[in-house]
Amino acid sequence: MADEINTTDAPVEAQDAGQPAPEQQSRGPRGGRGRGGPGGGGQNRGGRDNRGGRDNRGRGGPGSDDGGEELIEKLVHINRVSKTVKGGKRFGFAALVVVGDGKGRVGFGHGKAREVPEAISKATAAAKKAMVRIPLKEGRTLHHDGNGHFGAGRVTVRTAPAGTGIIAGGPMRAIFESLGVADVVTKSVGTSNPYNMIRATFEALNEQTSPKSVAQRRGKKIADLLGRGGSQTAEADAAAIAE
Repeated sequence: MADEINTTDAPVEAQDAGQPAPEQQSRGPRGGRGRGGPGGGGQNRGGRDNRGGRDNRGRGGPGSDDGGEELIEKLVHINRVSKTVKGGKRFGFAALVVVGDGKGRVGFGHGKAREVPEAISKATAAAKKAMVRIPLKEGRTLHHDGNGHFGAGRVTVRTAPAGTGIIAGGPMRAIFESLGVADVVTKSVGTSNPYNMIRATFEALNEQTSPKSVAQRRGKKIADLLGRGGSQTAEADAAAIAE
C-alpha cells in the first residue's frame, strides 16, 4: 500500500511541482509582453520624440534663414471666427504679424489655427519668409514720397526731417517700427481693415528707390543726379547716401 501511495503521491507532487512552471511560463510571456509593451511604448515615445525633433527643426528653419539676427515681431490683429456644427460651435483664430530687423528689412504674414499661439507662430513663420528690403535715407527715413492702394485702402507715405518721429497709427506704425524708420509722415484714407492697410503700405514701400539704384540703372554718378537739383554739396550728399 505504501508503494501504491508513493506512486499515487508522486504524480500529484509532480503535478504540484509542475503547476508553478506553467504559471511562470505563462507569466513569462505575459511579463515579456508587458515589458515588451513598455519597451515598445518607449520606442514609440522615442519615435514621437524623433518626430518632435524634426518638427522643431522644421519650425527652426525660418529662424535659421535669419542668420541669427534678432527680429522685431509685432502682433497687429487677431480675428476669431466660429463655425456652428452639430453639438455646438467650433472656434478658430487668424493672426496678422509684422516682422522686421530694424535695418531695412520687413515682412508680414497671417496664419490660421484652432489656438491663438499656433496661429501666431504660423503668421510669424510666413512673415519671415516674405521679408523684403526697403532702401532708407540715412537709415532713418524714406527717400521720397509714395502712394499705395489695395482694395478700398489708400495710404500716403512721406519722408520727414530728423526729429519728426513716426506719424502713423495702427498697422502702419507696426510696419515702420519693425522696418527701422524713425521719421515718417503717413496718412490712410478709406478702409480701416488691417489686412488691406498693410498691403497698401507695402505697395507704397516697394516703389521706393534710392539715388544709388537710379544712378546704376541710368549709368550715371550719384553726384550728377543730386547736382541737378541745385545742391551745392552734391559730392558730400552722394557720399552720405546709404542703402
